[in-house]
Amino acid sequence: MKNQLIVRDPEILSGIPVFKGTRVPVKNLVDYLEAGDSLEEFLDDFPTVQKEKVVKFLNLSIKYYLAHDYESAA
Repeated sequence: MKNQLIVRDPEILSGIPVFKGTRVPVKNLVDYLEAGDSLEEFLDDFPTVQKEKVVKFLNLSIKYYLAHDYESAA
C-alpha cells in the first residue's frame, strides 16, 4: 500500500503496529479513546503523529467494523 497509515516492522518496537513515520503504537490511541481522552489530548502527547493520519485511521476502522458487523449479522 502506497500511503500506509500503520506499519509493522520488527526493527520498530518489536513489530507492534505503529503510525507510519513514528514510534507511536496504534494501541496508545485506542487506550486514550477508551479512557475518555480527546483526540486533541492524544495529539498533544504524541506530536509526531499527524492528525490527518489519525482521522483517516479512525474512519477506516469504523468502515471496517461496520462492514464486518453487517456480515456477521447476515
